[in-house]
Amino acid sequence: MKNPFILPLLAVLSMCFCEFTNADVYVIAGTQSPWSGLTQKDLLALYMGRSRSLDPGGFASVLDLPRSHPTRDEFYTALTGMSPAQVSSYWSRLIFAGKTLPPPTLPTEQLILEQVQRNPKAIGYQSKPPSDPSVKTLLVFKSP
Repeated sequence: MKNPFILPLLAVLSMCFCEFTNADVYVIAGTQSPWSGLTQKDLLALYMGRSRSLDPGGFASVLDLPRSHPTRDEFYTALTGMSPAQVSSYWSRLIFAGKTLPPPTLPTEQLILEQVQRNPKAIGYQSKPPSDPSVKTLLVFKSP
């Protein structure tokens, strides 16, 4: 005998799960960084390989999380409006054409935090606001 409550229960649970996966993403840099704030357009150019520098300050070392990291998916969706698969396809085309390489990846948000603390030209992102006084927030992507 089929339970009439199973399907509605699954629907409610899936909505709850989707809500928990959406999170704010904080773009961060060290306090010694020459940048005090960035626009989405600036970040788009850096993270999509269109530019390697910002005014003022010059060269920027952007850091990324691995493809399997959920914060990466949130970041690129907010930044580009593309799905993770579309972002991967974009990078595959650029790499195949020999135009540029994607930003280097670090396996955890903690390692990105440590890198931006050490390198004034480093920019990264994480899923929570920085609590360390040696790190500042450059931009926040709010979850929908």
